[in-house]
Amino acid sequence: MKVIAMIPARYSATRFPGKLMKDLGGKSVIVRTYESALHTNLFDEVYVVTDSDIIFTEINSIGGKAIMSIKEHDCGSDRIAEAVENLEVDIVINVQGDEPFIDAISLGKLIDVFKKDTDKEIDLASLKVQMTNQLEIENANNVKVITDLNNFALYFSRSVIPYKRDLDNKVKFFKHKGVYAFRKEALIGFYNTPMTPLETAEKIEAIRYLEDGKRIKMIETSVESIGIDTPEDLEKALKLFV
Repeated sequence: MKVIAMIPARYSATRFPGKLMKDLGGKSVIVRTYESALHTNLFDEVYVVTDSDIIFTEINSIGGKAIMSIKEHDCGSDRIAEAVENLEVDIVINVQGDEPFIDAISLGKLIDVFKKDTDKEIDLASLKVQMTNQLEIENANNVKVITDLNNFALYFSRSVIPYKRDLDNKVKFFKHKGVYAFRKEALIGFYNTPMTPLETAEKIEAIRYLEDGKRIKMIETSVESIGIDTPEDLEKALKLFV
């Protein structure tokens, strides 16, 4: 089973333009992420897929592997799918370009899902982390996920799900972490499927897989990601390299 990591990397960013090329302890953020993915030793290959000549050149300058997107894409899955369409690979892991502090343990758990799935019943695997803070639960920027008793995703939403009608109920709330592991066939199928109605409403790409009948296995993790979305995030990250 060949497993690769794909790091989608756009130069433009609404909140922090050019963030992937910012200095993080002597190297750019995207190089830090690329090298962190390599050092996990989980992957047969690691690629950066980008729409930017600057990022493409940056990765090539360190002897890394970069792929230039040909088309414009609305989401990371589409960008990755175009890149892997003609590659010989079984499992593709989406590693976020702005998260250089990679949680190798959680990524390893995602890969194990497919190693154990000998009947190939699972199309995707992804991560969830429990939320207990009410403000965090109600924040529409946090995508919530609910699962069945076997931890397959039932639905993702920006709304609070499940709705707790009985306040004494001990139901748990989970945030979806946008790290995916795909079977190549599921990823290419996503790429060739138009945006679906609920996906369009919620602006959550994972819903397209559910609407298309795909099975998403959710793995619980206690590790919160450290992403670089703002200049303040970069300042915090720099302290970890001092």
